[in-house]
Amino acid sequence: MKTLDRIPTGKIERAGKLVKTGVKVGGNYVKYYSKKLVDPSMTKDELNEDNAGDIYDGLKSLKGSALKVAQMLSMEKSLLPSAYVEKFSLSQFSVPPLSAPLVRKTFKKYQGKYPEEIFDEFEKDSINAASIGQVHKAVKDGRKLAVKIQYPGVAESISSDLALVKPVAIRMFNLKGKDSDKYFKEVENKLIEETNYILELKQSREITEACGNIPNMEFPRYYGALSSERILTMDWMQGKHLSEFTKTNFDEGLGNKLGQALWDFYMFQIHGLRKVHADPHPGNFLVSERETLIAIDFGCIKEVPNEFYIPYFELAKKENIENDVIFMEKLYELEILSETDSPEELKFFKALFKELLTIFTLPFNEEHFDFGADEFWTKIANLSERYSKDPQIRKMNGNRGSKHFLYLNRTFFGLYNLLHDLKAKVVVNNFRQYI
Repeated sequence: MKTLDRIPTGKIERAGKLVKTGVKVGGNYVKYYSKKLVDPSMTKDELNEDNAGDIYDGLKSLKGSALKVAQMLSMEKSLLPSAYVEKFSLSQFSVPPLSAPLVRKTFKKYQGKYPEEIFDEFEKDSINAASIGQVHKAVKDGRKLAVKIQYPGVAESISSDLALVKPVAIRMFNLKGKDSDKYFKEVENKLIEETNYILELKQSREITEACGNIPNMEFPRYYGALSSERILTMDWMQGKHLSEFTKTNFDEGLGNKLGQALWDFYMFQIHGLRKVHADPHPGNFLVSERETLIAIDFGCIKEVPNEFYIPYFELAKKENIENDVIFMEKLYELEILSETDSPEELKFFKALFKELLTIFTLPFNEEHFDFGADEFWTKIANLSERYSKDPQIRKMNGNRGSKHFLYLNRTFFGLYNLLHDLKAKVVVNNFRQYI
């Protein structure tokens, strides 16, 4: 793969790159509507593929927040057309890395020394390049290590990058009014945290130590003396990326074992620690030869405050969804409904969330749940398809819910998808023995 000798770091240069991408997308629409005049039956598939490709190509050379948002969106399989999901999911694995000279220069800037002055061995070519940093293999005192190096300029460009992405997101999610700022501020704060590797080191140690007793889970050790604000060093963990593993002919029993470990890992964090690894994409998990699941990235940790946790999980109970008084009370507590809603909005969103929650909370209301079952995913797909085409929803304010929904819903949606890929059957309350 082609390497990058530099990354645009200035606001004007980064904005210019995105403007060029916007021009390409505009050209794709012109091309689409020209063809549509000739062939009225033409679908938007080609347009979506062209747009997804151009947007991804523009973002991958910028790195940073904009690419991270694309990665987050790739997990929303029911929200975006498949062309976008497929292209944006490449940001988990297929991003051009920094060139060897730029790696040395960046490392010296952050750590005060060149890699070869610190490690006995250091591979100049990265093993994995993602949105915020890239990973290199190293050896020190006979121990194999993974060294994550943050891209230059990423931390400093978060606010300006999100300002450029914001208009697109507002249109995509139909957000209206100043209330939408709370969602962008939540994303900005989390991205700022993700660029602080000293914080990630602390979070990684805390969570891996707390989750150490969960069977079939493994975690790397982290090395503070070999880390800094923009460099993070941990054990090199050997295994196959979860996305690669799920494409193999794995045994049903192994899928269930790994799925149970993953479910227990997440439920223990949410209910026991009230904080959670909020980035459950396949690139953050490996399957070892020992048939264990390895979690390797704790940059994005979401704390779940009591005032959100309690009503959120009260609404996961079937009896509360079916009790109209309690249901409405919780919708207001969670800011899904507001006193300024019109009667039409109240009726519409009450019905929408009742249907939505009835489906999404199914796993919490069973003793055992089969995430591989087609019926569950068909219900989700049908609901998404129906509401994505509903003209009424476009007329209404999309600002719905507490800011805490953003990362907790992302966590559950990502977790459900990983469990589906594993075709896992899980014992729902098994995690309680570890709390």
